[in-house]
Amino acid sequence: MANSYDTGRLNLPFVGIATFGKRAYVEDWSQIDAEVAVMGAPYDFGTQFRAGARFGPRAVREASTLFSFGHAGAYDHEDDCTYLPQSVRIVDIGDADIVHTDTAKSHANIRAGVEAILKSGALPVVIGGDHSVNIPCIEAFAGHGDIHILQIDAHLDFVDERHGVRVGHGSPMRRAAEKDYVKGITAVGIRNVSSTAKDGYEAARAMGDDILSVRQFRALGAEAVAKRIPKGARVYVTIDIDGFCPSIAPGTGTPSHGGFLYYEVLELLQQVARTHEVVGMDLVEVAPDYDPSQSTQILAAQVLLNFLGFIFHAKGFR
Repeated sequence: MANSYDTGRLNLPFVGIATFGKRAYVEDWSQIDAEVAVMGAPYDFGTQFRAGARFGPRAVREASTLFSFGHAGAYDHEDDCTYLPQSVRIVDIGDADIVHTDTAKSHANIRAGVEAILKSGALPVVIGGDHSVNIPCIEAFAGHGDIHILQIDAHLDFVDERHGVRVGHGSPMRRAAEKDYVKGITAVGIRNVSSTAKDGYEAARAMGDDILSVRQFRALGAEAVAKRIPKGARVYVTIDIDGFCPSIAPGTGTPSHGGFLYYEVLELLQQVARTHEVVGMDLVEVAPDYDPSQSTQILAAQVLLNFLGFIFHAKGFR
């Protein structure tokens, strides 16, 4: 399909409203009609160190305008195919309402947004926010069949309870593992001094968590790691931006050196899109104030758009 620059608006990245990828905004959540619906979850009260991920959704949306060129999709010369053609309808439904200091209400509002997306038949894409926003995202999948979680992260996030807190950003994978419809977790990128104690790792493995460090991932390769996800599993992907090395993604609250580089994650996501049904995703912990270069949010936007391209190319969208 030819581009429409000659007949349509030029629509440069710095022009207009910064929805995700400069796609249409849908305010009424009962009127979602698309293949993909993107929602922000600007909640960061679950952090245990540096806050600021509440500004992640806004920053990632703005960064995504850099990739809003391509009126005829995004051609990849290495793969010799065009990703995200116009037939892949993506909408931005805005943000879940966050009630300051009220975790229960904020999480309930995030869950309601994901439920609305699932009801519409669209693929939910949630931009956090701290990693605790994954908790209501996974809760929204109750009644929608079994899922397997692929976690890309520096930290295990398997804390059960600390001083009565069960829904912080160190707990989402523990809360997920407790759900009867979550049949397993593949955690990649886990490394170094962790926020989870040894007994947390033991509990995670006992509850079906397959844990790989960055070095273990590199020794195996993306294709072999993707094969560790059970065949036929419906996969929900949660990406903590601190899974990447802070040399390329410093804008996060809990940076951890030794992380992934861009193509390592991209190749894993491409393999998973080819071999499994992806049913939802979130990308969390972008805290833009810690990265004046804006590279972190650009990386986040680029990863999400590429992953969506892989998913719908595998579904036959051309």
